[in-house]
Amino acid sequence: MSDQIVAPRTRDLSEMAEQVIPWLESKLPGATNLKIANMDYPRGAGRSHETILFDASWSAGGKDHSEGYVIRVKPDANQVYPDDLFEEQYRVMRVLHEERIVPVAETIGFEEDPALVGAPFFVMKKLTGRVAVTFPPYRETGWVAEATPAQRRRFWEGGVRNLALTQKTPLDKVQFLAGLPGQESGLTGLDQEWDKYDRFVEWISPEKRWPVLDAAREALKARWPKNQPEGLVWGDARIGNMMFDDNFDVVAVMDWEQASLGGALHDLAWWLQMSAFAHEATADKPLLDGMGTREETIALWREITGIAVDDLDWYLDFTLFKTSCLSVSTSKIWGWPEPDHAALKDRLGL
Repeated sequence: MSDQIVAPRTRDLSEMAEQVIPWLESKLPGATNLKIANMDYPRGAGRSHETILFDASWSAGGKDHSEGYVIRVKPDANQVYPDDLFEEQYRVMRVLHEERIVPVAETIGFEEDPALVGAPFFVMKKLTGRVAVTFPPYRETGWVAEATPAQRRRFWEGGVRNLALTQKTPLDKVQFLAGLPGQESGLTGLDQEWDKYDRFVEWISPEKRWPVLDAAREALKARWPKNQPEGLVWGDARIGNMMFDDNFDVVAVMDWEQASLGGALHDLAWWLQMSAFAHEATADKPLLDGMGTREETIALWREITGIAVDDLDWYLDFTLFKTSCLSVSTSKIWGWPEPDHAALKDRLGL
């Protein structure tokens, strides 16, 4: 994994520690004499949000306490998505933790006033574990590549089970996601997820149209799916957004920054697409031994959710459309070459 700081912005961390101490002390019952140490940015991760790790120690109830924490700051640069869902991701995490649906970091507090550190932020407990990184590819190097087939099987199965379990979220607990910022009030289901990416095309096209994206929208509209099961959308559903312990069990499901009520099949399709890129068999590489096949992933997900996967091919095509939109915004931010969208053209016959 890269040892570079890739945060959208950095700051004087000693100054930030002083700013955060009284705020955090107020969130911890009875806390006094709170101190912060080891404040730092993670290396090689955190492009979309300024993320800062630190340790805190304090006294309360006549005892000494210590805990690791993470601050996420609302981005004011390098915006990857058109919609700002900063507060919504925090609220989704609170629901998932309180309902014990999938493991997520416990949230400590949300600060909407930008005066304290220059932007809204929230704090959550720091969890310990390992993440399967994309660069360098986890199939080629690191703890996943070095694991036994049995360990990788546990890794894969735990990932898919937690992906499926997100669909057990009581939707009445997350109705604040209906009609997200930038959308009409009450918009849910496939219409909500479609609207998000329909607007995404316009957001990335003020200086230059992308004819392939316009054509893809029309092709997808013409094949509108009949199967539209309701459900929570995680947004970036992939095994690389999970944290695992030494036993290869999931300890955290992370990065809820694009959650919606768009429906269950979006996350399954995204997961399958990311898995195809990361570890499935290709012309020159076999399936990473121990990892489940696409068919096994779908079967396990269906077994746990009880949701039909009719029209899954449409959702897979829509996922490729989504990632094509993202490739434009990220190439602009990071100065990468413009995408050619060859995969989207081939998939949709454009």
